Amino acid sequence: MECTVGAIWDERYLAYDFGDHPLNPVRLDLTIRLARELGVLEHVDITAPEPASTDQLESIHDRAYLDAVRQASGEPGFVGFGLGTTDDPVFRGMYDAAALVAGGSAQAALRLHRGEVQHAINIAGGLHHAMRGNASGFCIFNDVVLGIRTLLDQGVARVAYVDIDVHHGDGVQAAFYDDPRVLTISLHQDPRTLFPGTGMPSETGVGDAVGSAVNVALPPGTDDAGWLRAFRAVVPGAVRAFAPEVLVSQCGCDTHHEDPLANLELTVDGQRAAIADMHALAHEVTGGRWLAFGGGGYGLVRCVPRTWTHLLAEATGRPVDPATAVPSGWTGYVRSLGARGELPTAMGERPLPDVHPWEPGDAESSSWLDSAIGATRRASFPLLGLDPDDPRD
Repeated sequence: MECTVGAIWDERYLAYDFGDHPLNPVRLDLTIRLARELGVLEHVDITAPEPASTDQLESIHDRAYLDAVRQASGEPGFVGFGLGTTDDPVFRGMYDAAALVAGGSAQAALRLHRGEVQHAINIAGGLHHAMRGNASGFCIFNDVVLGIRTLLDQGVARVAYVDIDVHHGDGVQAAFYDDPRVLTISLHQDPRTLFPGTGMPSETGVGDAVGSAVNVALPPGTDDAGWLRAFRAVVPGAVRAFAPEVLVSQCGCDTHHEDPLANLELTVDGQRAAIADMHALAHEVTGGRWLAFGGGGYGLVRCVPRTWTHLLAEATGRPVDPATAVPSGWTGYVRSLGARGELPTAMGERPLPDVHPWEPGDAESSSWLDSAIGATRRASFPLLGLDPDDPRD
């Protein structure tokens, strides 16, 4: 199925730059260049981002925090509100750079809501850790929250958010933890082993929103087969039960087996399969209304450009065959930047393994993965009107 896709992109996004830091904006540059070389962008309507306004940012962040970000943007030595740390060092122009990313995500949400495109993508977005009053985890402004808030302000009644980053989507969950209009689902490495230390199955929402937060805590070492097994055992059933009008995805690719900051073992192919599953789910449940963001991913050359090119291509309905050769022009450009080591030669890594569907009896096994899936289903499925022991749910 060919789809209409709008992407928000401009080289000004590259100004979101912490310097010598894992979140290097070159990953965005390399993604766009790879997608262009492969002809993917010929089927994508690209518009430039506009910075989020003060009013927009005050809808998701405290005024005191926004003032601190403004101050820090001109004071490299500033410390406070989560700024000036190893994770979130300050840099000149930080406020403007972060506001541009956030504005791009709001713009993508508006394009989607207005029906200009079926799918809207902001690969620079997905900064899901920022809290209302502080920076966290490489994230200054929470563009994901602004994107969802924009949809709600436009009258969308129910939004389902699926976060596949290796880290728990804590900032988004916190923003909507008491809001029954937003379902947040996060699949991530077990928080007992990785930042930010939240995202256990017992976190299900509060008040009228109990049941609106779903968390899958995956053991270190989870590979393609295990990850997809968990995803398919939880996400489709939960999203169908919630019946959202829009599906929002954070497509962080730091689940990759070479990622330097985490311990999952997915390949580009497993990540591509997850993206395809979300695309199909959007067409099944929301009439195709799908808002997608980037997120984490620190394999700057071998992972992020391939996975997010697959995201863009999948959204158009013209997926790139994983056997497709990586264009020599792209490889030459990467070498010109001084990259060392082995560069990818194909758009995939290896064939996907068979994925055995999860069964309720598996929860009683000694497998950490199967127990984790069972814990999530037992904690969340009854709250969504689903039977945790029925494999059809």
